[in-house]
Amino acid sequence: MFTLSEIKDTIRIEPAGFRKKKAQAITDEINRKYANKVLQDVGLCIALYDILYASEGFINHGDGCSYVTVHFRMVVFRPFMGEILTGKIRSCNQEGIRVSLGFFDDIFIPYEYFHSRTEFNAEEQVWIWMYEENEMFMDLDEDIRFRVESEQFHDTSPSVRPKKEGVDTPDLSANSSKQAPYSLTCSINGDGLGLLTWWNS
Repeated sequence: MFTLSEIKDTIRIEPAGFRKKKAQAITDEINRKYANKVLQDVGLCIALYDILYASEGFINHGDGCSYVTVHFRMVVFRPFMGEILTGKIRSCNQEGIRVSLGFFDDIFIPYEYFHSRTEFNAEEQVWIWMYEENEMFMDLDEDIRFRVESEQFHDTSPSVRPKKEGVDTPDLSANSSKQAPYSLTCSINGDGLGLLTWWNS
């Protein structure tokens, strides 16, 4: 579920950070810049793991900040395909179920990946697995075990409009669909998958 990814970047340290020890100032700036951010084809950054190399800082006289070239490793959330995870049901609709891990919410289980004989109750807005003669409800906030089937990365950065009077301006409407930068499509159509209460009873 979690991996280590190596990253090289130039880290900007403002004058207010000069009072800190160099390692602490770099750590704080890396976490500020990367924590809880999605890197395309890398995953969701959680926190700095360690610093492999840091150059001497150089002062930019234009802003008085110190710039340090850093090679470091980040703890990244990016489960492998087929990995089994456990989360909580966050919402249901006719398309499927959305699940949260607490720190990551963009998990979707489409109805095609449910057990056979699973039906949606539109009145209660809940999915029900008809197992033999039993109705197995998938209620909100229930713990659910699922398998990762695929991942999707989407570039959500603003596009740039054509130059107007020599100035590039961001087109904030171009990516207004609110699509998640990183999401998972998962399944529960297997033994041991689905609500934990189904298999623990």
